Amino acid sequence: MDDRRLHGREPLFDTEPPGLASRLVGLRPHQLRSCPYEHDADLPFVVFAGGRGLGKSALLDEVRAAYQGHTPVALIDGEEPQFAGPPPERPGEVWSPVAQALTTVAEQLAEPVTGARRIGFPRLASGLLAVAAGGWGDRDVPRIRQEAERILLLNDSRSFLDGFAGRWVSKVVAKLIASMSNTGPVVEPIIEATLESFSEGVSPTHRRLRRAATWYRDYPNAGGNPKLGLILLSGHFRAGGDSRTHAERHLVRALLADLDDAYAGVVQRSRRVGRPVILIDNVQEPAGRGLLECVLRDRADGIRDQVVFFSALRGHTHPALRNAARRTLTEVTRTTGWEPGASPSSRALLVSLPPLKPDDTLHIVGAVCRGVDVPPQLPHATHRLTGGSPLGITLLAESARQNLPRGAASLGALLTGDVTVHDDHDGRPAYQELLDRLVPGGRLDELTVLAAAHDRTSALALARDRLPDDFGAAGVLGLEERLAAEGWPSAPGQFVGDPFLRTLLLLRLHHLDAGHAQWQAAHRALVDHYGEQGGADAARYRLHHELALGKADFAVAHLRDTFTGTDVGTWLSALVFIASAPYYHAHDPEGRDFDGGHDHDHRAAVALGRTDAEQRPPQGVDPVLHLRVRRLLHAVWQLTDPLVLPDAKVAERLRFELEQLSNLRPSGTALLWRASRDWPTDALAGRTLRIPGDGEDGDGDGGRG
Repeated sequence: MDDRRLHGREPLFDTEPPGLASRLVGLRPHQLRSCPYEHDADLPFVVFAGGRGLGKSALLDEVRAAYQGHTPVALIDGEEPQFAGPPPERPGEVWSPVAQALTTVAEQLAEPVTGARRIGFPRLASGLLAVAAGGWGDRDVPRIRQEAERILLLNDSRSFLDGFAGRWVSKVVAKLIASMSNTGPVVEPIIEATLESFSEGVSPTHRRLRRAATWYRDYPNAGGNPKLGLILLSGHFRAGGDSRTHAERHLVRALLADLDDAYAGVVQRSRRVGRPVILIDNVQEPAGRGLLECVLRDRADGIRDQVVFFSALRGHTHPALRNAARRTLTEVTRTTGWEPGASPSSRALLVSLPPLKPDDTLHIVGAVCRGVDVPPQLPHATHRLTGGSPLGITLLAESARQNLPRGAASLGALLTGDVTVHDDHDGRPAYQELLDRLVPGGRLDELTVLAAAHDRTSALALARDRLPDDFGAAGVLGLEERLAAEGWPSAPGQFVGDPFLRTLLLLRLHHLDAGHAQWQAAHRALVDHYGEQGGADAARYRLHHELALGKADFAVAHLRDTFTGTDVGTWLSALVFIASAPYYHAHDPEGRDFDGGHDHDHRAAVALGRTDAEQRPPQGVDPVLHLRVRRLLHAVWQLTDPLVLPDAKVAERLRFELEQLSNLRPSGTALLWRASRDWPTDALAGRTLRIPGDGEDGDGDGGRG
C-alpha cells in the first residue's frame, strides 16, 4: 500500500479496483487519472461515523491531500473557534455558523487546480453581502470595508496576482460605502450598488456576474425581481429561527449553483477532471449540521448538484441521519449499494469506521520505529491494549520510538513515559496526551474517578464518597449520556465501557498523587459498597477491588473455597473477572505499595511458584489447592494485564495449573481442560480469555461437584 495512505482504510483509497473516493470523485487519489462514476445523477452524502480516536479527522485530511490541486477541495472542522460565535463587533443577527462555513468553504474551493483557473462565487457573494449589510447600520467603515472585501474576493475567477481582482474589489467596496447615507437603513442601497456593479462591463467575467445577479429573482415571493429577492433573504436571515434556516438553505444552494456554473459547457468540463469535494469534520456541530441538512433537503426535493461530500460524525447516530443507509467500510469496498429514498436523511450514506487490525498495528509500529529494537510482542500487545484505535496505536508507536531506547520495557512504561508530539512543545506522559484528545471538554477529573465503577449504582456510590456534593446523580447521568453521545461503547459490568479509555482513566487515577491515596480511596469505597451487598456477584466485584489494592489473599481464599462447590464455568468466569483488576504499580508480597516500577512486577514470580516456600496456607485448608489457586490467579492477572507483554513462561504455567485442577473436578474436567488449551494461546495472542460453555465437547459440569 502507498505510504501516503492510511492503514486499514483501503476501501476508501484503493485505485485498482477503484475505492469509494475514486468512484464518487471520478478521479484516482493522488493522480490526474479519471475513474468511472458509481453514481451519475444522485450522490450520497457520505458520513464516516465512530467514536473519538478512530481516525475520522485523519481520514478527511488524507482525502484532501489526495485531491488537492487536482480538483476543487475544501475542508472545515465544525469545532473550529471561527464557527463558535461572531467576530468582535459583528452583530449576531447577521452571523451564523453556516454562513461562516460557506465563506470558508468557498475560499478554499476557489483555488485554481491543474488545467483550470479559479472558481468565482458571485451568487454566494451577492447573498452574503445582502446578509452582512444588515449589520452595517453603525457605519463602521473599516469593519464594513474588511467584511465586504472578503466576500467580494469570492467573485473573481482570475488570479489575484494579475491585480484585476484587487482593483475591482476596491472599486466595488468604494461604491458600496458611498451608497450608504448617514441615516436610514443600508440593506437596500447596498443591494442596489452590488447589482449595479455586477451589471457593469462587457467582458466574459462581467457577463457571468450579470447572469449570477439575476439568480435571486427566483427567491420565494421575489416576483422575478432579484433586488427584492436579496432584500427578502437578508430579512429572513436577521429574523433568526426557521426564517434564518430558510435563508441559509438558499445560500448553500447559491454555493452549489456557482460550482455547477464552473463546470458548465464543453470547454469547462474538458478542463476539470473529477467532481469538487467538500469535507466536513465534526458534522454534528452547528456549522456542519446546517450544511448537511440543507444539502440533504435540496437533494430530496430534486435539486441536484455534483459535489462530493465526505463528513465525519462523532458517534453512530444523529437525528438528521435517521433514515440514512448504513454500511461498514468493508461493505463499500467495491460498491455502495446505495439508493436514495423519499426522506432527506435517506440521501445520506453512513459508513462506520472499524478499528484497525493486528496487522495494521504491526505495520504502523514498524514504520514509526524504524531503527529501534522493538520487542516482537509489542505490536500485538499494543493492539490488545488499544482495541485497534488508530490514535492510540499511533501515539503508542511514537512513544515506543522515543522511550524504548531509554529503557522502557512495557506498555505501561510507554504510557507513563514522556512523549513529544509537537516540536514546539515539551514532552509529557503519553496517557495524558491521549486523554486530552479522547476526553476534551471538561469533567475529566470526575470521569477519572468513575472509571473504577461498574454500573450506574456503583458510580452513584462512588460519586457520593469521592466527588463534590454538587456533582451528584445529575453529574453521573450527564457523564453516562455524554459517553453514549460521543460513540463510546457500553459494556456489562463497566461504567466506562471502552477498555482502552477505561485503562487510561484508571492510570490517571493512580497518578493523581504521589502516594496513590486517591486511587486507594476510590477502590476502598467500592470495596465497602459491594461489601454491604450479598450474593456471588457482589463478592466478585469486592474481590476485584481488593486485588486492585494489592490484596490477593481474599481472592485466593474465595476461589479456593468455591472451587469444589461451584459450576466450573461460573468459577472460571469469576476467576477472569477478579483477575481483571488493574495493576499500575508494584506491590510487595503482602500487597503493600512500593515504588518498584513496572520492572518489579511480582505476579510472574508468584505464578511460577517462586514464592511458594514463603507461604503458609491457613490451617484446615488443602495447601496444594491453596497454592495452586494462588499461582493460577496471579498467572491470569499477569497474562490479561493490557499494560504488560505476555510472559510465555507464565502462559505455560497457566496451562499446567488448569490441567492439574481438571483432575480435581471429574464432572468439570472437559471445561478446565479446554481452558488449559485455549487460555495460554489466547493470552499470548492478546485475545480475551473465553469461558468454555457448559455443553462444550458434550461433557459439561453437570452441576456442583
